[in-house]
Amino acid sequence: MLKEHRSFITDLQKTLDIVITAGSFIAAYFVKRHLLFGTYSELSNDPNYYIILLLIIIAWFISFKWNGMYMSYREQEFWQFFTTILKSSFMGMILVSIAMYVLHIQSISRLLMGIFLILNISLLTLSKFIVFKLLEKIRTDGLNTKNILIVGDKERAQQIIEVVEKHKATGYRILGCFGVDKEQLGKAVFNDHKVIGLVKDLEEYLKNNIVDELIFAMSLKKMKNGDRHLAFAESMGIKVRIIPDWELHYLMYRPNIAAVNFEEFLGVHTMALQSTPQNEGKMLIKHVGDFLGALILTIILLPVFIGIGIAIKVFSKGPVFYKQERLGMNGRRFMVYKFRTMIEHADELLKELAEMNEADGPAFKIKNDPRIIPWVGTFLRKTSLDELPQLFNVLRTEMSLVGPRPPIPKEVDEYSVWQRRRLSMKPGMTCLWQIAPRRNDLSFEDWMKLDLEYIDNWSLFNDFKILVLTAKAVLTGAGR
Repeated sequence: MLKEHRSFITDLQKTLDIVITAGSFIAAYFVKRHLLFGTYSELSNDPNYYIILLLIIIAWFISFKWNGMYMSYREQEFWQFFTTILKSSFMGMILVSIAMYVLHIQSISRLLMGIFLILNISLLTLSKFIVFKLLEKIRTDGLNTKNILIVGDKERAQQIIEVVEKHKATGYRILGCFGVDKEQLGKAVFNDHKVIGLVKDLEEYLKNNIVDELIFAMSLKKMKNGDRHLAFAESMGIKVRIIPDWELHYLMYRPNIAAVNFEEFLGVHTMALQSTPQNEGKMLIKHVGDFLGALILTIILLPVFIGIGIAIKVFSKGPVFYKQERLGMNGRRFMVYKFRTMIEHADELLKELAEMNEADGPAFKIKNDPRIIPWVGTFLRKTSLDELPQLFNVLRTEMSLVGPRPPIPKEVDEYSVWQRRRLSMKPGMTCLWQIAPRRNDLSFEDWMKLDLEYIDNWSLFNDFKILVLTAKAVLTGAGR
């Protein structure tokens, strides 16, 4: 997780930490009064313990925020979290002591506060440790990984490779390095990581490979056409990091789309350019909502699945489902599922119908496609019910409920650079194009612009609105 705008997930962590802190004080009170013996169990009735609990909640909330309790799990080590917990707890204790002095609250048991402090530190540490190890396990298993390409083959590139090698559980995967010296091709930069290309060929590599982040780890003045390469990566939606060399004045490029932030990458200070939604908390809500929504819809619509399957078998020979290779986020390949709406071997007839293509871009569309199954195929396409099996793709985390439609690889080969940025977000079952009036009459360029508009203005509310309008379009058969 990158150091980005604080969001819902951060608020959730804050709430959990405050609940743990409040629970620790209540537990300490119970231990002092009911589990200890003799004079150790005595508690004064003078202080209002509800007031003290409120002071603790306020003080710990302030100290958590002050000490940076909610830093990135991906890019930090656990001892840093533990240090922050200690600093926050002792700072909170100081703030509570000052508040009690100002409010003339006395007779509070030091033993009670000591038990509370021990419980609080222990439980906070345990909760952070569980989350930390869970995320490590997920990334070690090959999930939630990020592909990194490094531009540079000298000391700065070695530094990046070395820190990534030391933090394998972060899920970063180095593809290789690009340099400016032809003689360095194939040579090792650090350990098994080699120079796999030249900077002049960078754009071609970015087009044909899955790259999540691009790190510039060389002096900007040594890089020919550096501005152009940055603009190319930005237009594709690839996150860019620049290792500062204090020669940023050589960089004349000014981002048109990406937000610019100064971030730490595994302890290395970088300048980052990112043109996709940065609010990871809300994106997490989107992903969880996708999974739960797809699961619920699959269960509810099971009778519809069965009915459509029977209808397809009655009106046409062949399988019920149709699968096709598509490209997902940053060009990751996967098989998309649909109800079959065309006759068997329809793909083999594509070349014969190429001259009838009515689309103005790389996409292929015919209004009265002769390959469509009579009645059933027409109905499924008009209502978009043929897309329902993509709920399985959502459950497999290959797609979202809302997002740019997944293209076929052949189409992407013909994309302009700016159109490739639509691959920077996970594809969806529905999108702005899907709910546009007479969407099949839209030009290919307008379709692409709608997808980029969705990415640039993404929000949970917009997703909800698109889902509602999609349901309306399905029920009315509008849009085609």
